[in-house]
Amino acid sequence: MSARTVQERLRRLGERAVEGPADLDYRSVYERLGSDIAARRARIGLSQRELAELCGTTQSAIARLEKGARAARLDTLLRVSDALGCELVVRLRPRTKGGSP
Repeated sequence: MSARTVQERLRRLGERAVEGPADLDYRSVYERLGSDIAARRARIGLSQRELAELCGTTQSAIARLEKGARAARLDTLLRVSDALGCELVVRLRPRTKGGSP
């Protein structure tokens, strides 16, 4: 498979992840995660700039993450969780109602 084909598939997957199926509200998931990150950061007394430095990113990237306006990359979430002294738990589980199998 060519690099271009892989990139195109990843782009389409990314679009679906942001939009999601009609019955799932991904935006609320991003917002809850962002809120959790902001609360933990504040609880341990870090500014957005300090967290960004610990994660190797920018303050504006942390602000966008905390706002929950879009999906964060998994590697970014791992760096943020590590900097906040948290364990990032990601798992798949069957849905209990509706949706595709």
